[in-house]
Amino acid sequence: MANGLISARFVTSVFDHAKAPTDRRPAVAFAGRSNVGKSSLINAITEGRPIARVSATPGKTQSLNFFMGDDRFFLVDLPGYGYAKAPHAVKDSWGRLVEGYLMNAPYLRGLILLVDCRRDFQADDRMLLEWLAPRRLPVLLVLTKTDKLTRVQLDKAVKTIRRDVFGDDESGGLIPFSAKTGQGKKEVVQWIRQAAS
Repeated sequence: MANGLISARFVTSVFDHAKAPTDRRPAVAFAGRSNVGKSSLINAITEGRPIARVSATPGKTQSLNFFMGDDRFFLVDLPGYGYAKAPHAVKDSWGRLVEGYLMNAPYLRGLILLVDCRRDFQADDRMLLEWLAPRRLPVLLVLTKTDKLTRVQLDKAVKTIRRDVFGDDESGGLIPFSAKTGQGKKEVVQWIRQAAS
């Protein structure tokens, strides 16, 4: 924690939201499309060796993966959505798992929604935000893979996605992030610690 990163360790993977850890520690979940970089973000903001398995194969995460952060809160890596080649039954299973957790986890304190900065804000992303609205959960939008764009392209992407998601609200929580360069890492860690406090 001296370097500002989160001290973390793997706790468990569950395939049924009802089997999620039941202690009263707060949790922050990571959601987004398949291959958007959820595991890479978790590894970038935690100290030591990588704790989340990164895969080039979309749809690899099929469980809720729980990591203990700073010995006081959970980081929850959710299965990605939007992977077109996944069998319909698998997509349904992931949907029930994620929905069950997000709607029923009593100690969930925030959601980080990851969006690839090279893509427009997708209908699946919007649907997730609308679906979560009644829960009034703090949401941070993290634009991933920012190192793949030039500065001008990134500025344009940030403006476009901010407008699409937040409209005229300039205060909407949005952080450009790159696991490769470290851009946004400190801000994401700060948001997580505040949400989990």
